[in-house]
Amino acid sequence: MAAGVYNQAPRHASTNIGERMGLSQELSDSKRGPVIGGHLGNKSIRDISWLLNIPRSSVSGIITKWKQLGTTATQPPSGRPRHMTERGQRMLKRTVRRSHQLSAESIAKDLQTWCGLQMSPTTVCRELHGMGFHGRAAASKPYITKCNAKRQMPWCKARRHWSL
Repeated sequence: MAAGVYNQAPRHASTNIGERMGLSQELSDSKRGPVIGGHLGNKSIRDISWLLNIPRSSVSGIITKWKQLGTTATQPPSGRPRHMTERGQRMLKRTVRRSHQLSAESIAKDLQTWCGLQMSPTTVCRELHGMGFHGRAAASKPYITKCNAKRQMPWCKARRHWSL
């Protein structure tokens, strides 16, 4: 066999699978620039991925974004930013656990005095639903004494066969 075959570096960038797997992180601008440079230099996505030790899907996404938008800069996230901070959520959870019978209006007032968060009761309810708290009114259970039960039984028996 040829002597040069054994001296070649492996095609994959790292042998430890733990280095390449895990939570994805956003690539910095200093890594995105060489991706575009390699693309403009007619390198394949596989070669760019191997040279820069970046997953092929990331390289492909960077190139596609550059072709569509003309930039590789991070775009602002879509949607309205959240109104409540993590601290406010902890305060809200603590308030509800302390006393379950508070109304959304009183909770909103408490949050305004403690955290300075100006919030509507609707937002408070939405946040509570997201945390797994659901306000439900208990079913009314009339107090039935033995005397009332004796009076109600003949009335129910007389009307047992009623129909709408």
